[in-house]
Amino acid sequence: MTKGVKICILLICILLVSSVILVIIFNGKSENNLVEISQDGKIIYTIDISEKNDKFRIDSPDGRYNLIEIKDGKIRISEADCPDKTCVKTGWLRSEEIPIVCLPHRLVIKFADERGKK
Repeated sequence: MTKGVKICILLICILLVSSVILVIIFNGKSENNLVEISQDGKIIYTIDISEKNDKFRIDSPDGRYNLIEIKDGKIRISEADCPDKTCVKTGWLRSEEIPIVCLPHRLVIKFADERGKK
């Protein structure tokens, strides 16, 4: 490969990575304030997170728990007794495409559309 071809490939890669990052930054953030919390595939809560600041606990059928925090129009799992705590490390729910999931407790937190069809 010549030096010109290598530079061209490098520029294409930089452009591709930049495009993906820009799409995530500008399209990822949700304007929706309606959130669904489901466990075992069943919706257990539908909450408008813009209206309250709250902390509450969701218990799984096997006695384990997740502590949910709503603050300043955002929601997250602040504490859990699952082994890897991936759900806690996920942080605040930011994107309609990427939910917060706790697999051991079968808990999913995601944005819902206004009609609850999402």
